[in-house]
Amino acid sequence: MCLKKHVTSSTALHQLYYDPNIENKNLAQKWLMQAQVSPQAWHFSWLLLDMDKVPEIQYFGASALHIKISRYWNDIPADQYETLKSQLFSHITRFASGSKIVLTRLCVALASLALNMMPEAWPCAVADMVRMFQAEDSNIDGRARCLALLELLTVLPEEFQTSRLPQYRKGQVRGVLAQECSSVFPLLEQLLQQQDSPSFIKQKVLKCFSSWVQLEIPLMECENLIQAAFTSLGDPELFDTAVEAIVNAISQPDAQRYVNTLLKLIPPVLGLQEQLRQAVQSRDMEMSHGICRIAVALGENHSRALLDQVDHWQSFLALVNMIMFCTGIPGHYPVNETTSSLTLTFWYTLQDDILSFEPEKQAMYQQVYRPVYFQLVDVLLHKAQFPSDEEYSCWSSDEKEQFRIYRVDISDTLMYVYEMLGAELLSSLYDKLGRLLTNTEQPTSWQHTEALLYGFQSIAETIDVNYSDVVPGLIGLIPHISISNVQLADTVMFTIGALSEWLADHPVMINNVLPLVLQALGNPELSISSVSTLKKICRECKYDLPPYAANIVAVSQDVLMKQIHKTSQCMWLMQALGFLLSALQVEEILKNLHSLITPYIQQLEKLAEETPNPSNKLAIIHILGLLSNLFTTLDISHHDDDHESTEVKKLPVAQGPNPVVVVLQQVFQLIQKVLSKWLNDAQVVESVCSIFEKSVKTLLDDFAPMVPQLCEMLGQMYSTIPQASAIDLTKQLVHIFAHEPAHFPPIKALFLLITSVTLTLFQQGPRDHPDIVDSFMQLLAQGTDDGVRDAQWLVGMEEEIW
Repeated sequence: MCLKKHVTSSTALHQLYYDPNIENKNLAQKWLMQAQVSPQAWHFSWLLLDMDKVPEIQYFGASALHIKISRYWNDIPADQYETLKSQLFSHITRFASGSKIVLTRLCVALASLALNMMPEAWPCAVADMVRMFQAEDSNIDGRARCLALLELLTVLPEEFQTSRLPQYRKGQVRGVLAQECSSVFPLLEQLLQQQDSPSFIKQKVLKCFSSWVQLEIPLMECENLIQAAFTSLGDPELFDTAVEAIVNAISQPDAQRYVNTLLKLIPPVLGLQEQLRQAVQSRDMEMSHGICRIAVALGENHSRALLDQVDHWQSFLALVNMIMFCTGIPGHYPVNETTSSLTLTFWYTLQDDILSFEPEKQAMYQQVYRPVYFQLVDVLLHKAQFPSDEEYSCWSSDEKEQFRIYRVDISDTLMYVYEMLGAELLSSLYDKLGRLLTNTEQPTSWQHTEALLYGFQSIAETIDVNYSDVVPGLIGLIPHISISNVQLADTVMFTIGALSEWLADHPVMINNVLPLVLQALGNPELSISSVSTLKKICRECKYDLPPYAANIVAVSQDVLMKQIHKTSQCMWLMQALGFLLSALQVEEILKNLHSLITPYIQQLEKLAEETPNPSNKLAIIHILGLLSNLFTTLDISHHDDDHESTEVKKLPVAQGPNPVVVVLQQVFQLIQKVLSKWLNDAQVVESVCSIFEKSVKTLLDDFAPMVPQLCEMLGQMYSTIPQASAIDLTKQLVHIFAHEPAHFPPIKALFLLITSVTLTLFQQGPRDHPDIVDSFMQLLAQGTDDGVRDAQWLVGMEEEIW
């Protein structure tokens, strides 16, 4: 039986690895997965480990043993523990000079066995492992035994991290392992300090140490090995592994308890500065990256603990300056350097820790670190500078995207720095920008100007700068910037957008920057920045824009007709115009609306006559989207205004029909005509419903005149082809108008019709219409939330529904 299983396993493995037929491979893999968990696996696994088998077959045997031990431990009788342990030791010894992947898998199996047995059944597991492999065995090479032991000791903590031990057992075993490090660390120290230990042994030692420190070993017990790892940084072959070991040791969450050990680590970290400078000079990015990781690991994880040691403030300041060097490392991220980004989180952490101290200590540290943070601003703005146009044009799209994200991270850091430096930071940036733009003796690179503006923008986007005394000067400087570059123009636009709230409080300055924005609208390369900035200005400053309205509408119409912008930016532009028109008199609104949308209505009329096809579908959805976005923000009742400062600017609410309602009534028949041809297309129907849904949300009660005809159209739509978007629009009507008796009849009729059609649909199979099920349940929930069950027109509705 066992032999048959063994032969079948070998055959299946041969199929899995060597059979070109994919179906045979899949069948073999399925069979082997079942075989690994079968009771017979205990028997055939050992047979597959015969030395005459190929490594692939041996690997499968070792993996099967690991699976049985780790997942089916309770199936193993206690009286077989010692036999299993002995067999695994024997096979590991045999494979010490054999296949590396098989050796590793056998070590993982023995590690799993040890974790399940300790502490009761195998109290000194780690010490026994060390003793077993240190015993003289003339048949096995000493280095091979050493490597096998190191492999076993390395995978043991790793197996613990992924083991399926119950939580109470995990805590127990972790404690035992932490104590057993006394059997491991002296061996590792000895191997690292031996002059004749080859590099591959030392590398394995460092990996083993790196694995053990993640068991939360007290940092003071790791001191000797950490120091040995620092020494290993001088060996190029050991550098990467030593960095990993040091970083893992320093980054333990529990390490901050051992302040004296942390203080001892600062000198060796500072001792790496010369090696760091040489690495930067020789453009050895891997070495500079590794040293930076060590410095940041110490500073970022333990800044609070080290700042608390006031007597050692100078040594910690030296570490901070070393990290500053890493932040300002020469080269453009990510092409010439990849190190500076590692440091950005450190600057958040340091600042938060300083500001969290009691006033006296905080004042002392602010005096020390304010100059450091001013220096940091200069370094960050230098790092944020674009390369030369020629160099940037050679970057790949991926490199440009990484640089964009890097600049966003710098922007976030500058926002944090403002908390430390306050208004003095804005004054410093303004002074530098002013000197730059007024210096006629030295030519200014656009990159330098752009970076300073980017600094302003970063702060103004998230910090209230309305009371800053330098913003008026900045607004005055912006028109004098010589814009000959897309990146600079983009930043100018975004800076203006970030100052839109300030402009609302200082409307006299709007004319300084609005012409720049309108000019930029015509440049497709500035599409996102110019349109988003105009939208912000129209939203924040709408009550001060009537004198400019005609010009804004004319320029916007021109770029829309020329199709300069992509669809999403066209939608933003329509939202901007909606904000703008909201502040005008009704007559002016209607006049501008007529001018703005007539070309689209004419185009829609033409499209409504054509036979449906993919091309005209996209055009219809685009036009409906433009109207929808325009009506989203066009609100003469000012429902969205919640700023007390704008109350005095509000115009009186106009009497008579709302301009949006007037336009909707004018185009209603045209929309119905479009629907008649596209009723079976969910995207077109959704676009139509979106116009009315967004108008209802914006206009609220002002939408009332449209309710009867819209309810009738929705009923016809849903009766013909039920679609979720029609239910969603009905939900909005119920939400806003169900409490008004004048609208009971049409909404009641629509509610009942949708309910009837939906229940009929459900009888045929609701699983085929998950979107309708979801929307219908939301409609019923909306009715309940709004209390419509108590309304007169819904008396007895439950009986009709259910």
